Amino acid sequence: MHTKPEGCFSEEPVVIKTEVLTKKYGKISAVDSMNLEVKEGEIFGLLGPNGAGKTTLISMLCTILKPTSGKAWVNGFDIVKDPGKVRKSIGIVFQSPSVDDLLTGRENLQMHNLLFGVPREIRKQRISEVLSIVNLEKRADDLVNTYSGGMRRRLELARGIMHHPKILFLDEPTLGLDPQTREHIWEYISDLAVKECMTVMLTTHYMEEAENLCDRIAIIDYGKIVVLDSPSELKNQIVGDVVKLKLRTPDTEALKKLEYVRKIEVKEGLLYLSIKDASKHLQDLLTHTGPIDFVEVRSGTLNDVFMHYTGREIREGEAEGGFWERMMKK
Repeated sequence: MHTKPEGCFSEEPVVIKTEVLTKKYGKISAVDSMNLEVKEGEIFGLLGPNGAGKTTLISMLCTILKPTSGKAWVNGFDIVKDPGKVRKSIGIVFQSPSVDDLLTGRENLQMHNLLFGVPREIRKQRISEVLSIVNLEKRADDLVNTYSGGMRRRLELARGIMHHPKILFLDEPTLGLDPQTREHIWEYISDLAVKECMTVMLTTHYMEEAENLCDRIAIIDYGKIVVLDSPSELKNQIVGDVVKLKLRTPDTEALKKLEYVRKIEVKEGLLYLSIKDASKHLQDLLTHTGPIDFVEVRSGTLNDVFMHYTGREIREGEAEGGFWERMMKK
């Protein structure tokens, strides 16, 4: 979780707000009556499987798509009535690569300056500032087609903040990157949110990304928000710690009666118990289990939370069309 900027915001007003926002394709609701508020200075995450409605929501907030019904405001501007003012308030990093391979990094930024009307007298200085933030000064005059995937992503971040947006939208900002590069991108996002005094909204289906980067997350499934809170609160309220056991004579009914046991699942011959404060209750738990062949304890994860609310896991390789396939099976 990032440290909120000091001296940037005197209060924490709401900078993104939706009221029963809906986007339908035929009879299917990609975003379904969504109510949401994001505070100034937050890094706010939309966590869910590919096709759950995250990108559709972002696209409406960025005025790329018009909602079917409902309302939304970004930086105080209605996304339907004042799309131009919304666009001036935001920066975007798309899921798919969008920088020009045949230009240098610096030339890409110069072109963005012209498109967004950055004043001529500060263009050169601003390019130097954003290149420094994403650590690309030494490669600024190289063609983008010589950049690695991580470098291109950093250039897109630099371009997205060039015009000092109040809100930065990131759609799957680390999709397709290796784990080490992904962690570096998290650091850049957290740092630039502080340095640029920005609110950040990002979509992701990576649990670690939501947990390590976001102040609050909304778990989205089938176009709806199923739960919203900070990562730590979500885990504490629902999961606690997870104890995995292999018992010779399991008695799940007796274990369910223990007041600190929140949930019991049986998978492939193993018991998975969600319990409150394993360090305090583990010894007592083991006195109720009988002979044990195997025991393992770990802290709860966001994947456990997601399974609790949706009954399934988020799989990294889930296809983009997964949402539509799942909707047709409902």
